[in-house]
Amino acid sequence: MREALASKRNEMEQWLREEIKEDCAVAFSGGVDSALLLKLVCGAAKGSKTNVYAVTMQTTLHPAAEITHAKKVAEEIGARHLVAPVDELAEAGMQQNPVDRCYRCKKLLFTKLIEKAAEYGISMILEGTNAEDLNGYRPGFLAVRELGIHSPLVQFGLTKEEVRAWAEELGLSVSNRPAMPCLATRFPYGTTLSYGEMRKAEQGEEYLRGLGLYNVRLRIYGDLVRIEADPEAFPILEARRLEIVQTLKMIGYRYITLDLEGFRSGSMDIGITNAYNERAVQKEER
Repeated sequence: MREALASKRNEMEQWLREEIKEDCAVAFSGGVDSALLLKLVCGAAKGSKTNVYAVTMQTTLHPAAEITHAKKVAEEIGARHLVAPVDELAEAGMQQNPVDRCYRCKKLLFTKLIEKAAEYGISMILEGTNAEDLNGYRPGFLAVRELGIHSPLVQFGLTKEEVRAWAEELGLSVSNRPAMPCLATRFPYGTTLSYGEMRKAEQGEEYLRGLGLYNVRLRIYGDLVRIEADPEAFPILEARRLEIVQTLKMIGYRYITLDLEGFRSGSMDIGITNAYNERAVQKEER
């Protein structure tokens, strides 16, 4: 097992040293996947005149504080940080939260990123999807493949656990940071999305994380909210039940429920086909 992991790491580092011969850009959210990739790309470029840019998309579907966080992590790693604004709801036809939302969104985001990179004469772009991500419904990965973006973590088969372990070994501050997917994932497909409702979900989750919850999502069904949290955090929810109910009602929800299955990534995607993933993998194999 260790030999196989070491082999994957060595192969990926060798590939990066061979490929990073010119200025390049890494799609950078500040999460552990993109942070590890950025760190490795900077390492591959070390000692050369190659510039590595961390490009963060300033979106309407992520908490505003994520930009400040991404800038801090990029500086920690030693990359130049660029920010490109985009409004997915207005520009990607996502107002009704369609089933192919992630495809439309990623196509727009990476098209904008390509345009931003071109301003600096950059044509090589990398992004941090990991191999385990493709086990779920990931239509956005097809857009990544269509646009010719490199995905080394997928290419060399690195799982989320392996990414976190490597990031920790390299001393990255985000090695144990929970994932922060876009706020549209809190709503059922076919639900009209609005900035106001997404900000409410953001406010509620921020409050719950402040109570000590690690993985937490609010799944929103009109005025009903379904709390997903790690089962080991249920005692916190029970002990603070009345406070939580009162706070979430003040934010604007009427019915406050707890999902007894606990936190699971992509729970709104249950029953959705993986056809987009299969098409993306086929493109990768070609």
